[in-house]
Amino acid sequence: MVLNLVLQNGGSHRGAWRHSSAKLDEIHDIKYILKLAQKAEASRIDSLFIADGLSIEAKAVQHGPIFGFEPLTLLSSIATVTERIGLIATVSTTFNEPYNVARQFASLDHISGGRAGWNIVTTGVERTAFNFGLDHLPPHTERYERAKEFTEVVQKLWDSWEQDALVQDKAAGIYADVGKVHDIHHQGTYYSVRGALNIMRPPQGRPLLVQAGASDEGKALAAQFAEMIFTVQPTLEDAQLFYQDIKSRTVSAGRTPESVHILPGLLVIVGNTEEEALEKASELRQLGPIERSVMSLSNLLGMDFSIYSLDDPFPKLPEPEQVNAYQSFHKMVRKIVDNRTLTLREFLDKYWVGSGQLRVAGTAEQIADVMEEWFVNGAADGFNVMPQLASGGAEDFLDRVVPVLQRRGLFPTAYEKPTLRENLGLQPHALAH
Repeated sequence: MVLNLVLQNGGSHRGAWRHSSAKLDEIHDIKYILKLAQKAEASRIDSLFIADGLSIEAKAVQHGPIFGFEPLTLLSSIATVTERIGLIATVSTTFNEPYNVARQFASLDHISGGRAGWNIVTTGVERTAFNFGLDHLPPHTERYERAKEFTEVVQKLWDSWEQDALVQDKAAGIYADVGKVHDIHHQGTYYSVRGALNIMRPPQGRPLLVQAGASDEGKALAAQFAEMIFTVQPTLEDAQLFYQDIKSRTVSAGRTPESVHILPGLLVIVGNTEEEALEKASELRQLGPIERSVMSLSNLLGMDFSIYSLDDPFPKLPEPEQVNAYQSFHKMVRKIVDNRTLTLREFLDKYWVGSGQLRVAGTAEQIADVMEEWFVNGAADGFNVMPQLASGGAEDFLDRVVPVLQRRGLFPTAYEKPTLRENLGLQPHALAH
């Protein structure tokens, strides 16, 4: 299986920074983060992932860490102290320009020796628009249309340098072959880019493309471009249906099923015993601020849940196509609340620990059992591992769970290739022209 480790300062649980095990001096300490990255590489984790957002709700800062360092800056630092582990960053297509993004990821790919990956997202949080001179978010469909063209332009820019364009012939005075560096002359609906990129072709040809949307538009984008998909699936059945849908769409897009790896999020707490793990989970539930969960739900669903009483029935949700936020989360929440009688408090306590991901608290063997069940039954090609605890959570997974998976023959013990693509069984991307 493929294992990606989420680097999330403060842990994946909203109350983790308050847990008795949390070391607050580590949360924003680059030295700790670099050591954790090296430890993950020693465990042969395929890649590290940093999520990101471009706005902050001022009243949320009292409840704990929101976002940490800017992802590409942090991953560039990690690249200098690691050699094989992949480095994946979220960068939004809604509030960036293709040329800048192509250049940034080409740079990270060169700095890391071919280990960069781009998690392509469209921003669905309304207040983010206010940070970029807009009065409101572009409509959901338009955001995905822009994302498609944005990604096409970035790929063209990566391909604007042929593989052997760099000559460096001192005697002839030729540094690069002008016949192998091409302006892209892109003129589309949303972007006009002449090119070429001002950095040579990335070592992987193109950095790995990752996608996380699960709306119909998101899945269409994934089928066309994605080589790794981060998804939120709370049950085995849901994960199997999503897995089959994406693999089918990928084939319809003219690609092989093996060309995309599907990784559901896994919120994990490891204990020496099941009782110890459940005790940690219970303590976290008591520490998690319900106000922060309400904010998270409001942001992802695009409606203000703070106006409702926590002990009233869960409010009626609009139709998915009426939502201009994250439609995939809307559909997931609606599936839960339509089949149960829940108050808002009960929903947040039972189903919104992370953002609806699969949760497992137990011994290393028990966690490996769940991962194996999903892996062998067509629900996952691996996992996006999200340790819930701020301090020690990732280390527990690396030290305890990974060796169990390796003993079972479910996870490799060593990297075989130098680049992220190759270690995922994907070939370096051939030049398009």
